[in-house]
Amino acid sequence: MAISSQDVKKLRELTGAGMLDCKKALEEANGDFEAATKLLAEKGHAAAEKRSERETAQGLIASYIHHNHRYGALVEVNCESDFVARTEDFRHLVQQLALHIAGANPQYVSKEEMPPGSEEDPNHVALLEQPFVKDESKTVRDLVSATIAKTGENIRIRRFARFELGR
Repeated sequence: MAISSQDVKKLRELTGAGMLDCKKALEEANGDFEAATKLLAEKGHAAAEKRSERETAQGLIASYIHHNHRYGALVEVNCESDFVARTEDFRHLVQQLALHIAGANPQYVSKEEMPPGSEEDPNHVALLEQPFVKDESKTVRDLVSATIAKTGENIRIRRFARFELGR
C-alpha cells in the first residue's frame, strides 16, 4: 500500500515520532492511523526500556501553583544531557508532570517505592501508574515514554513535593 507524505506528516504531528518511524508504522498498519499510533506507542515503550539504565544527571525543576493558590507542586525530572533538558518537548513534559502532581496527589514516584505489603492501590498513589489528569486514556508512564521516544534519551522523575494550604 502506498503511503502519502500527507499521511506521514499527519501521524508525525499526532505522535511526535520521526518521519521514517511514522512511514514504517503506517505501512505496517496498512494505512490505519489508530493501529499505527499503537505501534509507535509500543515502540516508544520498548525504547524507554532500552534506555532505562542510562545515567540521568541533567534535567529541570518545575513548579505548578493552582489558580486558587491553595495547592501546588515541585518536581525534579532528569535526562541524560543538557541539550535535551532545554528542548520544548522536555520542558513541556516537566511542566505537565508538576500540574499532574498538584492535581492527583501521588505519594510515590513508582510502585517499586511503595512499602512492601502496602494495601494502597498503585494506580492511585504511584505517580507513574496514575492516569494522566489531562487525558485519562494515558498513564503518566505513557507520557514519559512518549517523550523518551521523541528525545532519544532516558528520562527519570527523581522526586517531587506537593503542598496544600492547611495540611
